[in-house]
Amino acid sequence: MQHDEFIERVRERAGLGTQAEAERATYAVLATLGDYLAGGEGKYLAAQLPQGVAEHLERRPPERSLLYSPDDFLQQVGEKEGASLEEARKHTRAVFSVLEEAVTEGEMRDIRRQFPAGFEPLFGS
Repeated sequence: MQHDEFIERVRERAGLGTQAEAERATYAVLATLGDYLAGGEGKYLAAQLPQGVAEHLERRPPERSLLYSPDDFLQQVGEKEGASLEEARKHTRAVFSVLEEAVTEGEMRDIRRQFPAGFEPLFGS
């Protein structure tokens, strides 16, 4: 999947009007995800993402993991994006949905294992 296709899918799923809004949402979610992931998992995920998207995970220190509740995670996304909690929830679900298509099943399993069960609604299941 290429950068523009990734962003367009996020735009459609999140119901955003412009590519710029979809990019802002994508980057806010991925930067927050990069803060959350531990054990170099952000680097492994970034290796499977298109250039221009992956960099938002690669800039995160792989040994650092911040333990968030789902609402804390969404608040961080919202702050980075300048969005409400509900908008951040919608955008996070859209980005996670596109991630499911953009990377291997094994990589998504590894990502999901780092999240407690309370995060499942953000992954759409």
